[in-house]
Amino acid sequence: MTDKSLHEQYGPKLVTELPGPKAKAAVEADDRLISPSYTRSYPLVAKSGKGVRVTDVDGNEFLDFSAGIAVTSTGHCHPEVVAAIQKQAAELIHISGTDFYNEPLTDLAAKLSAVAPMKGPHRFFYGNSGAEAVECAMKLARYHTERQNIIAFLGAFHGRTMGALSLTASKPQQKRRFAPLVPGVTHVRYPYAYRGCTGGPQEEEAFALGCARYIEEKLFKTILPPEEVAAIFVEPIQGEGGYVVAPANFMRELRAICDKYGILLVVDEVQSGAGRTGKWWAVEHTGVEPDIVCMAKGIASGMPLGICMSRAEIMDWVPGSHASTFGGNPVSLAAALATIDVLQREGIANAARVGRLMLERLNGWKETHPLVGDVRGRGLMIGIELVKDRATRVPATALRNRVETLAFERGLMILGCGETSIRLCPPLIVSEEEATVALDILEEALTIVEKEHSREAEMEMAGA
Repeated sequence: MTDKSLHEQYGPKLVTELPGPKAKAAVEADDRLISPSYTRSYPLVAKSGKGVRVTDVDGNEFLDFSAGIAVTSTGHCHPEVVAAIQKQAAELIHISGTDFYNEPLTDLAAKLSAVAPMKGPHRFFYGNSGAEAVECAMKLARYHTERQNIIAFLGAFHGRTMGALSLTASKPQQKRRFAPLVPGVTHVRYPYAYRGCTGGPQEEEAFALGCARYIEEKLFKTILPPEEVAAIFVEPIQGEGGYVVAPANFMRELRAICDKYGILLVVDEVQSGAGRTGKWWAVEHTGVEPDIVCMAKGIASGMPLGICMSRAEIMDWVPGSHASTFGGNPVSLAAALATIDVLQREGIANAARVGRLMLERLNGWKETHPLVGDVRGRGLMIGIELVKDRATRVPATALRNRVETLAFERGLMILGCGETSIRLCPPLIVSEEEATVALDILEEALTIVEKEHSREAEMEMAGA
């Protein structure tokens, strides 16, 4: 199949200028009525979705490589997920799991227990979001250990509710004017090798190990008594922080520190879990077993569901200690059960295969595209870090944003992450052909920005 025919068959279909007239009206209404705290990168006004495609209110069809921020893991409106939702909605829309029993609660727990990244038995708490899963883990860690302090990492994003926000250390705007936050949280450096060292693999391994050992060698000997630390919260791959992958030796060292001092290791798999990395959980790539796992986003294909899973002996709190009216909603549970079936049958293996092909091509861009400083990721959780200059690694935030806009104008939905990175997180059912077309569009946008940047640099030099 020629590139032209590939794009004709698998590419986006744009029928109006962007934004179209209906989209413009919707954006104007949004500006009047909706909270200005939301961040929108470009004027995409969605109406419907199917698979890897989103159609806007004007009939323009886009390739979606953001998946609702890594949420629509089985694609938009997967027929099996839709059927499960419709069937459950006709039978029982709500019964609070806090006060009544509901078979799907245990059906889903059994399925998740079977794929847990740590030895069982396990217990589960259901909420509505990733932030709620993190809130649960924070409270549970303090309750079980009877300790008050928690360690988290710079660059982390764990949510925006007050407890989760206290762990978050991604952007200052997320915390500005919301203090005081929950006390007892200490942040340390995450092993972001591209921003921490300039050497080869051996230096990167030493850097990662040093980030973990700092906890024991510095914190525990200066300001933080280890016997008062309840948990270490870590993303195996930082999401909002830039899709930064934690090396295996870093995770192993965290596990060793936790074991030595009786600290719980909590992995936030809200964005990296549910098969996105080609395994059920990103932490599985490191060989480390956590004590608690926080999950949400892709676990229910877009229905609101957050889950905290722990080793059974850890979830030892008594009735009334923690609850959620809507957590474990029957319709969300039905969506999650159907999602697991699709992911186990095809989604996880496809994420590994297509993600590997995408990374192979993208790694070549580090040689052919001067703005590409780093490419990293696992499966279909891929980050591309843009820099103004490879030698100095100066962040290129404005240029990254320009690439996003140009991609949108060509029918590709992507999002940024971190200070200067692009994230690629399409549905796990994306085809090789769709991935090829998406990367073609992204490369075209990147090439345009590189030319613009080069001309601006030449003009600056001429002016000097």
